Amino acid sequence: MSDPVSWFLIESGWKVVDVGGQEVGSVDEIVGDSSDDIFNGLSISTSLLGRPRYVPSEQVGAITEGQVQLTISKEQVEHLGEYEEPPTTAEILPDGAGRLTRAEAAVEAPIHSHEERLNFLTRLRHALRRLFGR
Repeated sequence: MSDPVSWFLIESGWKVVDVGGQEVGSVDEIVGDSSDDIFNGLSISTSLLGRPRYVPSEQVGAITEGQVQLTISKEQVEHLGEYEEPPTTAEILPDGAGRLTRAEAAVEAPIHSHEERLNFLTRLRHALRRLFGR
């Protein structure tokens, strides 16, 4: 078994295995705040056409180079909820804020809707990578 690594090193496409070592999918996104070292969980792809599942950090066990092991079984993974991208944040300004302050805030914390980042081609690439190795 490889040495454990930090959650900061997890990359999209890494293999995800259940508590028994059986492959259950691949990493799509890492959810957390790297500036405060807060790991919230993972978005994982369990099938080529299925929606990503959300795995909370409490259910993530060992993290080694290229692989994330969960503390739950494959059956439990199938019952996880779909991953929903967290809402964006914004700075709320007082009514009396000047134009310069408002312009700076718009640059620092834009509010916009995110398109789903994980499209079919990305999922296909992950599936082929899992099938044939890196």
